[in-house]
Amino acid sequence: MDITPIILSAKLSLVTTSVLVAAALPVAYWLAFCRFPGKSLVEAFFNLPLVLPPTVLGFYLLVAMGPQGFLGLFWEATFGSRLVFTFSGLVIASMIYSLPFALQPLKTAFEKIDPRLLESAYVLGCSKTASFFKVILPNSFGGVAAAAVLVFAHTMGEFGVILMVGGSIPGKTKVASIAIFEYVESLQYKEAALISMILIPMSYAVLLIVNRLSRR
Repeated sequence: MDITPIILSAKLSLVTTSVLVAAALPVAYWLAFCRFPGKSLVEAFFNLPLVLPPTVLGFYLLVAMGPQGFLGLFWEATFGSRLVFTFSGLVIASMIYSLPFALQPLKTAFEKIDPRLLESAYVLGCSKTASFFKVILPNSFGGVAAAAVLVFAHTMGEFGVILMVGGSIPGKTKVASIAIFEYVESLQYKEAALISMILIPMSYAVLLIVNRLSRR
């Protein structure tokens, strides 16, 4: 059995998780502590990947990241290479698709922080930036960990968006979910079962971690 798709899925999940959680921190802070007109519309926009069919989101990402799309043109002008059907394209698509799974735990954790802690930090002369790193983040470790675990698990199981944006290039964009689909399509049930048996305990372990973090 070729385990390259599993390794590629794990690599994609690790990169997506690392970049997305870091990028989602300021956005979650903004949504948790700022009040402005139309906030509900902004939150709904960020959570849109939760309800959009993956193929619909994947189609529009394919258009945007294609040779004539604004993301594709920007990427080619900056790095001199195309974006679709590449690992970099998979990372960007995965970040957009998994954004709600990072934002929601972070925003919830930030909103649970006692306002008196922040007030004390401001009285002691801490700026908002210093308070974020010295007060908010240390008291939101559970939310950060939950966001990372959920994004990792969600990325490991992606199919529709990945297929639309990355296709199925062995060693480059053929992740585990696509490999399982192709094995089943070609009636190679044994290979599909072996990959699935590896992914099942990984998914179960993720659920155990999330449940423990939720109890804490």
